[in-house]
Amino acid sequence: MFTARTVRLLVPSAAALWTSALGLWGLSRQNSVWRDEAATWQVARRSTAEIVQLLGNVDVVHGLYYLLMHGLFELFGPGTAVLRLPSVVATAVAAACVAALGHRLAGPWAGLGGGVALGLLPAVQFYLQEGRPYALVAAGAGVSTLLLVTLLEGRGRAVHWIAYSGTVALCGLLNWLSLMILPAHLLTLLLSGRNGRGGHDLGGPGESGEPGGRGGSGGSAGLGKRWAAAAGAAVACVLPLVLFSRSQSAQVSWIPPLTWHMLIGPAVLLAVGGAGALLDRRSPHRPGGPSAAAVGLPLLVVPHLGLAGLSLIQPLFLDRYVLFSLLGLALLIGAAIGVAVRTVSRRLPRAGWWLLPAIVAVAAVALLPQALAKRSPASRVDDVLAAADDVRRLKRPGDAVLFFPSARRDTRLVSPDAFSGLEDIALARTPERSGTLKGVEAEPARIRAAMLTHRRILLVTDTPDVSRPPATERDRMKRSVLRNHFRIVTDGQTRGRRVTLYERRV
Repeated sequence: MFTARTVRLLVPSAAALWTSALGLWGLSRQNSVWRDEAATWQVARRSTAEIVQLLGNVDVVHGLYYLLMHGLFELFGPGTAVLRLPSVVATAVAAACVAALGHRLAGPWAGLGGGVALGLLPAVQFYLQEGRPYALVAAGAGVSTLLLVTLLEGRGRAVHWIAYSGTVALCGLLNWLSLMILPAHLLTLLLSGRNGRGGHDLGGPGESGEPGGRGGSGGSAGLGKRWAAAAGAAVACVLPLVLFSRSQSAQVSWIPPLTWHMLIGPAVLLAVGGAGALLDRRSPHRPGGPSAAAVGLPLLVVPHLGLAGLSLIQPLFLDRYVLFSLLGLALLIGAAIGVAVRTVSRRLPRAGWWLLPAIVAVAAVALLPQALAKRSPASRVDDVLAAADDVRRLKRPGDAVLFFPSARRDTRLVSPDAFSGLEDIALARTPERSGTLKGVEAEPARIRAAMLTHRRILLVTDTPDVSRPPATERDRMKRSVLRNHFRIVTDGQTRGRRVTLYERRV
Protein backbone atom coordinates (compact mmCIF):
# COMPACT_ATOMS: atom_id res chain seq x y z
CA MET A 1 0.00 0.00 0.00
CA PHE A 2 2.82 2.40 0.94
CA THR A 3 6.41 2.39 -0.22
CA ALA A 4 9.15 1.92 2.36
CA ARG A 5 10.24 5.53 1.91
CA THR A 6 6.70 6.78 2.45
CA VAL A 7 6.38 4.75 5.65
CA ARG A 8 9.71 6.13 6.90
CA LEU A 9 8.25 9.63 6.55
CA LEU A 10 4.74 8.86 7.77
CA VAL A 11 5.68 7.14 11.03
CA PRO A 12 7.64 10.03 12.65
CA SER A 13 5.31 12.61 11.08
CA ALA A 14 2.24 10.96 12.60
CA ALA A 15 3.93 10.78 16.02
CA ALA A 16 4.90 14.47 15.81
CA LEU A 17 1.40 15.57 14.78
CA TRP A 18 -0.21 13.51 17.55
CA THR A 19 2.13 14.97 20.17
CA SER A 20 1.64 18.50 18.84
CA ALA A 21 -2.14 18.09 19.13
CA LEU A 22 -1.74 16.98 22.75
CA GLY A 23 0.49 19.97 23.41
CA LEU A 24 -1.84 22.54 21.85
CA TRP A 25 -4.83 21.15 23.75
CA GLY A 26 -5.39 23.47 26.74
CA LEU A 27 -2.08 25.25 26.16
CA SER A 28 -2.97 28.35 28.21
CA ARG A 29 -4.08 26.29 31.25
CA GLN A 30 -6.92 28.79 31.77
CA ASN A 31 -4.46 31.68 31.45
CA SER A 32 -2.34 30.57 34.41
CA VAL A 33 1.41 30.79 34.96
CA TRP A 34 3.12 29.25 37.96
CA ARG A 35 6.28 30.36 39.76
CA ASP A 36 8.85 28.37 37.74
CA GLU A 37 7.40 29.63 34.49
CA ALA A 38 7.23 33.11 36.00
CA ALA A 39 11.02 33.00 36.37
CA THR A 40 11.33 32.28 32.65
CA TRP A 41 8.83 35.02 31.80
CA GLN A 42 10.41 37.78 33.86
CA VAL A 43 13.99 36.96 32.83
CA ALA A 44 13.05 36.71 29.15
CA ARG A 45 11.68 40.25 29.30
CA ARG A 46 15.04 41.68 30.39
CA SER A 47 17.71 42.94 28.04
CA THR A 48 20.56 40.65 27.03
CA ALA A 49 22.97 42.60 29.25
CA GLU A 50 20.61 42.26 32.24
CA ILE A 51 20.28 38.51 31.62
CA VAL A 52 24.06 38.10 31.52
CA GLN A 53 24.34 40.07 34.78
CA LEU A 54 21.69 37.81 36.36
CA LEU A 55 23.48 34.63 35.31
CA GLY A 56 26.56 35.74 37.19
CA ASN A 57 24.53 35.56 40.40
CA VAL A 58 21.83 32.96 39.87
CA ASP A 59 20.31 30.47 37.39
CA VAL A 60 23.38 30.12 35.18
CA VAL A 61 22.28 26.54 34.46
CA HIS A 62 19.32 27.96 32.51
CA GLY A 63 21.24 30.73 30.78
CA LEU A 64 21.00 29.41 27.23
CA TYR A 65 17.29 28.76 27.64
CA TYR A 66 16.67 32.26 28.99
CA LEU A 67 18.48 33.79 26.03
CA LEU A 68 16.41 31.68 23.64
CA MET A 69 13.16 32.77 25.31
CA HIS A 70 14.36 36.38 25.31
CA GLY A 71 14.68 36.19 21.55
CA LEU A 72 11.20 34.70 21.17
CA PHE A 73 9.64 37.31 23.47
CA GLU A 74 11.35 40.03 21.46
CA LEU A 75 9.95 38.63 18.22
CA PHE A 76 6.43 37.66 19.28
CA GLY A 77 5.85 39.40 22.60
CA PRO A 78 5.27 37.77 26.01
CA GLY A 79 2.35 35.42 26.41
CA THR A 80 1.47 31.91 27.53
CA ALA A 81 1.54 30.58 23.96
CA VAL A 82 5.03 31.94 23.26
CA LEU A 83 6.16 30.72 26.68
CA ARG A 84 5.05 27.12 26.10
CA LEU A 85 5.16 26.51 22.36
CA PRO A 86 8.91 25.74 22.36
CA SER A 87 8.21 22.83 24.72
CA VAL A 88 5.37 21.60 22.49
CA VAL A 89 7.57 21.70 19.40
CA ALA A 90 10.48 20.08 21.24
CA THR A 91 8.33 17.22 22.55
CA ALA A 92 6.97 16.67 19.04
CA VAL A 93 10.56 16.41 17.80
CA ALA A 94 11.34 13.92 20.58
CA ALA A 95 8.28 11.84 19.63
CA ALA A 96 9.35 11.86 15.97
CA CYS A 97 12.82 10.65 17.01
CA VAL A 98 11.33 7.81 19.08
CA ALA A 99 9.13 6.83 16.16
CA ALA A 100 12.07 6.88 13.75
CA LEU A 101 14.17 4.82 16.16
CA GLY A 102 11.42 2.28 16.75
CA HIS A 103 10.74 1.96 13.03
CA ARG A 104 14.40 1.50 12.24
CA LEU A 105 15.09 -1.00 15.03
CA ALA A 106 11.86 -2.98 15.35
CA GLY A 107 9.51 -2.13 12.50
CA PRO A 108 6.87 0.50 11.63
CA TRP A 109 4.32 -0.56 14.22
CA ALA A 110 6.95 -0.33 16.96
CA GLY A 111 7.93 3.10 15.74
CA LEU A 112 4.40 4.43 15.55
CA GLY A 113 3.49 2.88 18.90
CA GLY A 114 6.54 4.34 20.64
CA GLY A 115 6.11 7.79 19.13
CA VAL A 116 2.46 7.94 20.16
CA ALA A 117 3.16 6.49 23.62
CA LEU A 118 5.64 9.24 24.49
CA GLY A 119 3.02 11.98 24.36
CA LEU A 120 0.65 9.97 26.57
CA LEU A 121 3.11 9.44 29.43
CA PRO A 122 1.86 11.57 32.38
CA ALA A 123 5.26 13.12 33.16
CA VAL A 124 5.71 14.06 29.52
CA GLN A 125 2.25 15.63 29.40
CA PHE A 126 3.21 17.77 32.40
CA TYR A 127 6.35 19.21 30.81
CA LEU A 128 4.86 19.22 27.32
CA GLN A 129 3.22 22.52 28.27
CA GLU A 130 5.86 23.92 30.59
CA GLY A 131 7.80 27.13 30.02
CA ARG A 132 11.05 25.51 31.12
CA PRO A 133 13.92 23.79 29.24
CA TYR A 134 13.25 20.12 30.03
CA ALA A 135 11.32 19.30 26.85
CA LEU A 136 14.08 20.90 24.77
CA VAL A 137 16.59 18.59 26.46
CA ALA A 138 14.35 15.62 25.61
CA ALA A 139 14.33 16.67 21.95
CA GLY A 140 18.13 16.86 21.95
CA ALA A 141 18.30 13.43 23.57
CA GLY A 142 16.11 12.03 20.82
CA VAL A 143 18.21 13.58 18.06
CA SER A 144 21.52 12.46 19.60
CA THR A 145 20.24 8.90 20.11
CA LEU A 146 19.03 8.75 16.52
CA LEU A 147 22.46 9.91 15.37
CA LEU A 148 24.11 7.28 17.56
CA VAL A 149 22.03 4.51 16.00
CA THR A 150 22.93 5.78 12.54
CA LEU A 151 26.59 5.54 13.51
CA LEU A 152 26.15 2.08 15.02
CA GLU A 153 24.58 0.93 11.77
CA GLY A 154 27.73 1.98 9.96
CA ARG A 155 26.00 4.64 7.89
CA GLY A 156 27.52 7.62 9.65
CA ARG A 157 30.10 10.06 8.35
CA ALA A 158 32.20 12.74 9.98
CA VAL A 159 29.28 15.17 9.87
CA HIS A 160 27.21 12.73 11.95
CA TRP A 161 29.90 12.64 14.63
CA ILE A 162 30.05 16.44 14.69
CA ALA A 163 26.26 16.65 14.89
CA TYR A 164 26.20 14.04 17.67
CA SER A 165 28.79 15.86 19.76
CA GLY A 166 27.16 19.24 19.14
CA THR A 167 23.69 17.98 20.09
CA VAL A 168 24.91 16.43 23.34
CA ALA A 169 26.77 19.65 24.16
CA LEU A 170 23.68 21.74 23.41
CA CYS A 171 21.61 19.58 25.74
CA GLY A 172 24.28 19.95 28.41
CA LEU A 173 24.17 23.72 28.10
CA LEU A 174 20.40 23.59 28.57
CA ASN A 175 20.78 21.31 31.62
CA TRP A 176 24.15 19.77 32.38
CA LEU A 177 22.57 16.77 34.10
CA SER A 178 21.56 15.66 30.60
CA LEU A 179 25.20 14.56 30.15
CA MET A 180 24.07 11.36 31.85
CA ILE A 181 22.90 10.34 28.39
CA LEU A 182 26.56 9.66 27.58
CA PRO A 183 26.97 6.62 29.89
CA ALA A 184 23.60 5.40 28.56
CA HIS A 185 24.92 5.66 25.01
CA LEU A 186 28.16 3.97 26.06
CA LEU A 187 26.17 1.03 27.39
CA THR A 188 24.25 0.87 24.12
CA LEU A 189 27.56 0.84 22.28
CA LEU A 190 28.81 -2.06 24.42
CA LEU A 191 25.57 -4.02 24.14
CA SER A 192 25.54 -3.60 20.38
CA GLY A 193 29.04 -5.03 20.14
CA ARG A 194 28.20 -7.91 22.46
CA ASN A 195 25.06 -8.76 20.51
CA GLY A 196 27.19 -9.15 17.42
CA ARG A 197 24.75 -7.29 15.22
CA GLY A 198 25.91 -5.30 12.29
CA GLY A 199 29.24 -3.99 11.15
CA HIS A 200 30.66 -3.05 14.54
CA ASP A 201 30.79 -6.45 16.16
CA LEU A 202 33.68 -6.89 18.54
CA GLY A 203 34.37 -10.30 17.12
CA GLY A 204 35.34 -9.50 13.55
CA PRO A 205 34.17 -8.27 10.17
CA GLY A 206 30.72 -6.95 9.42
CA GLU A 207 28.32 -7.70 6.62
CA SER A 208 30.58 -6.55 3.86
CA GLY A 209 33.48 -8.64 5.03
CA GLU A 210 35.47 -5.49 5.77
CA PRO A 211 36.50 -4.54 9.28
CA GLY A 212 33.78 -2.33 10.69
CA GLY A 213 31.12 -3.42 8.18
CA ARG A 214 29.34 -1.07 5.84
CA GLY A 215 30.75 2.07 7.33
CA GLY A 216 34.31 0.84 7.04
CA SER A 217 35.04 2.55 10.32
CA GLY A 218 37.57 0.07 11.60
CA GLY A 219 35.30 -2.11 13.76
CA SER A 220 34.04 -1.47 17.24
CA ALA A 221 37.45 -0.28 18.44
CA GLY A 222 37.42 2.52 15.90
CA LEU A 223 33.79 3.29 16.66
CA GLY A 224 34.56 3.40 20.37
CA LYS A 225 37.43 5.83 19.85
CA ARG A 226 35.28 8.11 17.71
CA TRP A 227 32.48 8.01 20.28
CA ALA A 228 34.93 8.80 23.09
CA ALA A 229 36.29 11.77 21.13
CA ALA A 230 32.79 13.10 20.40
CA ALA A 231 31.66 12.59 24.00
CA GLY A 232 34.83 14.20 25.34
CA ALA A 233 34.35 17.24 23.13
CA ALA A 234 30.75 17.63 24.36
CA VAL A 235 31.80 17.34 28.00
CA ALA A 236 34.61 19.86 27.46
CA CYS A 237 32.06 22.37 26.11
CA VAL A 238 29.78 21.94 29.12
CA LEU A 239 32.44 21.61 31.85
CA PRO A 240 32.86 25.38 32.45
CA LEU A 241 29.10 25.64 33.05
CA VAL A 242 29.20 22.69 35.44
CA LEU A 243 32.05 24.18 37.45
CA PHE A 244 30.59 27.68 37.57
CA SER A 245 27.12 26.44 38.51
CA ARG A 246 28.58 24.79 41.61
CA SER A 247 28.97 28.28 43.08
CA GLN A 248 25.18 28.65 42.79
CA SER A 249 24.33 25.30 44.38
CA ALA A 250 22.28 27.05 47.07
CA GLN A 251 19.51 27.26 44.46
CA VAL A 252 18.85 23.53 44.79
CA SER A 253 19.24 23.40 48.58
CA TRP A 254 15.45 23.02 48.90
CA ILE A 255 15.49 19.57 47.22
CA PRO A 256 14.95 16.91 49.91
CA PRO A 257 17.45 14.10 50.49
CA LEU A 258 16.92 10.88 48.57
CA THR A 259 14.61 8.38 50.30
CA TRP A 260 13.46 4.95 49.27
CA HIS A 261 9.88 6.05 48.54
CA MET A 262 11.20 8.57 46.00
CA LEU A 263 12.42 5.58 43.99
CA ILE A 264 9.04 3.85 43.74
CA GLY A 265 8.01 5.73 40.61
CA PRO A 266 11.31 5.12 38.80
CA ALA A 267 11.15 1.46 39.86
CA VAL A 268 7.73 1.10 38.22
CA LEU A 269 9.08 2.72 35.05
CA LEU A 270 12.05 0.38 35.05
CA ALA A 271 9.77 -2.64 35.49
CA VAL A 272 7.64 -1.57 32.53
CA GLY A 273 10.77 -0.90 30.50
CA GLY A 274 12.19 -4.29 31.44
CA ALA A 275 9.02 -6.02 30.27
CA GLY A 276 9.26 -4.14 26.98
CA ALA A 277 12.90 -5.18 26.61
CA LEU A 278 11.97 -8.85 27.11
CA LEU A 279 9.28 -8.60 24.46
CA ASP A 280 11.74 -6.88 22.15
CA ARG A 281 13.64 -10.16 21.92
CA ARG A 282 10.82 -11.38 19.68
CA SER A 283 11.20 -8.45 17.30
CA PRO A 284 12.70 -9.05 13.83
CA HIS A 285 15.72 -6.78 14.38
CA ARG A 286 17.20 -5.14 11.36
CA PRO A 287 20.76 -6.29 10.57
CA GLY A 288 23.47 -3.71 10.98
CA GLY A 289 22.16 -1.96 14.09
CA PRO A 290 21.37 -2.44 17.77
CA SER A 291 18.09 -3.77 19.11
CA ALA A 292 15.41 -1.51 20.54
CA ALA A 293 16.19 -2.96 23.96
CA ALA A 294 19.90 -2.15 23.61
CA VAL A 295 18.95 1.49 22.94
CA GLY A 296 15.86 1.98 25.08
CA LEU A 297 16.79 0.18 28.29
CA PRO A 298 20.08 2.05 28.92
CA LEU A 299 18.39 5.34 28.05
CA LEU A 300 15.71 4.61 30.64
CA VAL A 301 17.81 3.06 33.40
CA VAL A 302 21.20 4.81 33.40
CA PRO A 303 20.02 8.44 33.91
CA HIS A 304 17.81 7.40 36.84
CA LEU A 305 20.62 5.45 38.47
CA GLY A 306 23.08 8.25 37.80
CA LEU A 307 20.80 10.88 39.31
CA ALA A 308 20.18 8.67 42.34
CA GLY A 309 23.94 8.28 42.77
CA LEU A 310 24.52 12.03 42.54
CA SER A 311 21.73 12.59 45.04
CA LEU A 312 23.65 10.60 47.64
CA ILE A 313 26.31 13.34 47.43
CA GLN A 314 23.94 16.31 47.03
CA PRO A 315 20.14 15.99 46.87
CA LEU A 316 19.14 16.44 43.22
CA PHE A 317 16.53 13.75 42.65
CA LEU A 318 13.79 15.44 40.62
CA ASP A 319 12.07 13.63 37.77
CA ARG A 320 12.29 16.64 35.46
CA TYR A 321 16.07 16.45 35.44
CA VAL A 322 15.87 13.06 33.69
CA LEU A 323 12.71 13.63 31.68
CA PHE A 324 14.67 12.68 28.57
CA SER A 325 15.04 9.12 29.90
CA LEU A 326 11.35 8.53 29.16
CA LEU A 327 12.24 8.37 25.49
CA GLY A 328 13.75 4.99 26.33
CA LEU A 329 10.53 3.89 28.01
CA ALA A 330 8.46 4.97 25.01
CA LEU A 331 10.81 3.11 22.65
CA LEU A 332 10.42 -0.09 24.70
CA ILE A 333 6.64 0.31 24.84
CA GLY A 334 6.66 0.71 21.08
CA ALA A 335 8.72 -2.46 20.67
CA ALA A 336 6.21 -4.36 22.80
CA ILE A 337 3.33 -2.99 20.71
CA GLY A 338 5.15 -4.06 17.56
CA VAL A 339 5.43 -7.62 18.88
CA ALA A 340 1.74 -7.62 19.78
CA VAL A 341 0.68 -6.38 16.33
CA ARG A 342 2.78 -8.98 14.53
CA THR A 343 1.50 -11.77 16.79
CA VAL A 344 -2.14 -10.82 16.18
CA SER A 345 -1.58 -10.28 12.45
CA ARG A 346 -0.27 -13.81 11.99
CA ARG A 347 -3.56 -15.22 13.25
CA LEU A 348 -5.99 -12.47 12.28
CA PRO A 349 -4.41 -10.40 9.48
CA ARG A 350 -7.09 -7.72 9.41
CA ALA A 351 -7.21 -7.36 13.19
CA GLY A 352 -3.54 -6.37 13.29
CA TRP A 353 -4.31 -3.04 11.64
CA TRP A 354 -6.76 -2.13 14.41
CA LEU A 355 -4.70 -3.23 17.38
CA LEU A 356 -2.60 -0.05 17.72
CA PRO A 357 -5.60 2.31 17.44
CA ALA A 358 -7.39 0.20 20.05
CA ILE A 359 -4.41 0.31 22.42
CA VAL A 360 -4.07 4.06 21.97
CA ALA A 361 -7.80 4.61 22.54
CA VAL A 362 -7.81 2.53 25.74
CA ALA A 363 -4.68 4.27 27.03
CA ALA A 364 -6.03 7.73 26.17
CA VAL A 365 -9.31 7.05 27.99
CA ALA A 366 -7.52 5.56 31.01
CA LEU A 367 -5.16 8.53 31.20
CA LEU A 368 -7.80 11.17 30.47
CA PRO A 369 -8.20 12.18 34.16
CA GLN A 370 -4.42 12.67 34.36
CA ALA A 371 -4.39 14.65 31.12
CA LEU A 372 -7.18 16.94 32.30
CA ALA A 373 -5.53 17.44 35.68
CA LYS A 374 -2.22 18.44 34.13
CA ARG A 375 -3.96 21.06 31.99
CA SER A 376 -5.60 22.59 35.03
CA PRO A 377 -4.11 25.52 37.00
CA ALA A 378 -4.40 23.31 40.09
CA SER A 379 -1.70 21.03 38.67
CA ARG A 380 0.94 23.60 39.68
CA VAL A 381 1.77 25.09 43.06
CA ASP A 382 0.38 28.56 42.40
CA ASP A 383 -0.79 31.01 39.76
CA VAL A 384 1.04 34.28 39.26
CA LEU A 385 -1.46 35.74 36.78
CA ALA A 386 -4.46 35.06 39.03
CA ALA A 387 -2.80 36.96 41.88
CA ALA A 388 -2.04 39.85 39.54
CA ASP A 389 -5.72 40.01 38.56
CA ASP A 390 -6.67 40.23 42.24
CA VAL A 391 -4.23 43.10 42.75
CA ARG A 392 -5.60 44.92 39.71
CA ARG A 393 -9.12 44.62 41.12
CA LEU A 394 -8.31 45.73 44.68
CA LYS A 395 -5.76 48.51 44.23
CA ARG A 396 -6.41 52.23 44.58
CA PRO A 397 -4.15 55.21 43.83
CA GLY A 398 -1.69 55.75 46.67
CA ASP A 399 -1.78 52.15 47.92
CA ALA A 400 1.41 50.27 48.77
CA VAL A 401 2.31 46.65 48.05
CA LEU A 402 4.38 44.12 50.00
CA PHE A 403 5.59 40.66 49.01
CA PHE A 404 6.06 37.84 51.49
CA PRO A 405 8.42 36.19 50.86
CA SER A 406 10.20 38.54 48.48
CA ALA A 407 10.21 35.84 45.77
CA ARG A 408 6.49 36.52 45.32
CA ARG A 409 7.54 39.74 43.60
CA ASP A 410 7.44 37.60 40.45
CA THR A 411 3.74 38.49 40.35
CA ARG A 412 4.66 42.09 39.66
CA LEU A 413 7.49 41.23 37.27
CA VAL A 414 5.22 39.11 35.08
CA SER A 415 2.28 41.56 35.13
CA PRO A 416 3.73 45.04 35.77
CA ASP A 417 0.61 46.78 34.46
CA ALA A 418 -1.45 45.25 37.29
CA PHE A 419 0.79 47.04 39.79
CA SER A 420 0.91 50.44 38.13
CA GLY A 421 0.29 53.18 40.69
CA LEU A 422 1.37 50.95 43.61
CA GLU A 423 4.52 51.67 45.61
CA ASP A 424 6.70 48.63 46.32
CA ILE A 425 7.71 50.00 49.73
CA ALA A 426 10.19 47.22 50.66
CA LEU A 427 12.22 47.35 47.46
CA ALA A 428 15.62 49.04 47.56
CA ARG A 429 17.08 47.81 44.23
CA THR A 430 15.04 46.35 41.39
CA PRO A 431 15.70 42.80 40.18
CA GLU A 432 17.01 44.16 36.88
CA ARG A 433 19.51 46.53 38.51
CA SER A 434 20.63 44.06 41.17
CA GLY A 435 21.00 41.13 38.78
CA THR A 436 18.66 38.95 40.86
CA LEU A 437 15.29 37.28 40.43
CA LYS A 438 13.52 39.03 43.29
CA GLY A 439 15.42 42.30 43.87
CA VAL A 440 17.10 43.60 47.01
CA GLU A 441 14.91 44.80 49.85
CA ALA A 442 15.66 47.61 52.29
CA GLU A 443 16.63 47.19 55.93
CA PRO A 444 13.79 46.16 58.28
CA ALA A 445 13.64 49.53 60.06
CA ARG A 446 13.27 51.39 56.79
CA ILE A 447 10.51 49.03 55.60
CA ARG A 448 8.68 49.45 58.91
CA ALA A 449 8.79 53.23 58.64
CA ALA A 450 7.48 53.11 55.08
CA MET A 451 4.63 50.78 56.04
CA LEU A 452 3.46 53.11 58.78
CA THR A 453 3.18 56.03 56.34
CA HIS A 454 0.52 54.26 54.25
CA ARG A 455 -3.15 53.83 54.94
CA ARG A 456 -3.68 50.75 52.73
CA ILE A 457 -1.25 47.94 51.91
CA LEU A 458 -1.74 45.00 49.57
CA LEU A 459 0.13 41.87 50.63
CA VAL A 460 0.95 39.21 48.01
CA THR A 461 1.87 35.91 49.62
CA ASP A 462 1.22 32.16 49.58
CA THR A 463 -1.94 30.41 50.70
CA PRO A 464 -1.73 28.88 54.19
CA ASP A 465 -1.46 25.31 52.87
CA VAL A 466 1.84 26.04 51.09
CA SER A 467 3.21 29.00 53.06
CA ARG A 468 6.24 28.71 55.33
CA PRO A 469 7.13 30.56 58.53
CA PRO A 470 9.03 33.84 58.04
CA ALA A 471 12.63 32.99 57.26
CA THR A 472 14.15 36.47 57.52
CA GLU A 473 14.02 39.38 59.93
CA ARG A 474 12.40 41.48 57.19
CA ASP A 475 9.51 39.07 56.76
CA ARG A 476 8.98 38.73 60.51
CA MET A 477 8.88 42.50 60.78
CA LYS A 478 6.37 42.79 57.90
CA ARG A 479 4.05 40.33 59.58
CA SER A 480 4.40 42.00 62.98
CA VAL A 481 3.60 45.51 61.68
CA LEU A 482 0.60 44.28 59.71
CA ARG A 483 -0.73 42.40 62.72
CA ASN A 484 -0.27 45.25 65.21
CA HIS A 485 -1.08 48.33 63.14
CA PHE A 486 -3.40 47.18 60.34
CA ARG A 487 -6.63 45.27 59.96
CA ILE A 488 -7.72 42.96 57.15
CA VAL A 489 -10.27 44.44 54.76
CA THR A 490 -10.25 41.73 52.07
CA ASP A 491 -8.53 38.39 52.02
CA GLY A 492 -8.66 36.43 48.77
CA GLN A 493 -7.06 33.14 47.78
CA THR A 494 -6.85 32.07 44.16
CA ARG A 495 -4.97 29.08 42.79
CA GLY A 496 -2.31 28.86 45.46
CA ARG A 497 -1.64 32.58 45.96
CA ARG A 498 -3.13 34.95 48.50
CA VAL A 499 -3.76 38.67 48.11
CA THR A 500 -4.77 40.46 51.31
CA LEU A 501 -5.79 44.09 51.57
CA TYR A 502 -4.82 45.72 54.89
CA GLU A 503 -6.04 49.10 56.16
CA ARG A 504 -4.38 51.16 58.91
CA ARG A 505 -6.18 51.08 62.23
CA VAL A 506 -7.47 54.44 63.44
